[in-house]
Amino acid sequence: MFSRKIRVEFERNGKRQACPLKWLDNFSMRNFTNATIFDDTLPVGDGEMEIGQRVPLDQLKAAMEDWFRRKGYLGAEDQLFAEAA
Repeated sequence: MFSRKIRVEFERNGKRQACPLKWLDNFSMRNFTNATIFDDTLPVGDGEMEIGQRVPLDQLKAAMEDWFRRKGYLGAEDQLFAEAA
């Protein structure tokens, strides 16, 4: 089910950091009931997620970035990166 591993990082002040597990877990729990396309996501550690084949990486990144900004985790100048590990 979770056949792909991805790294999720953010860049703040020119420095890349792994997204904390708390952020990833918060996103995954929110989307467990509200966006079925992201049901196949499993946070496994800071900056690490496992996702299913049907999860579109570009849409996942955009949805996480939107959620992290609304929660105040990311500032206006921060950038999010979601890439195959």
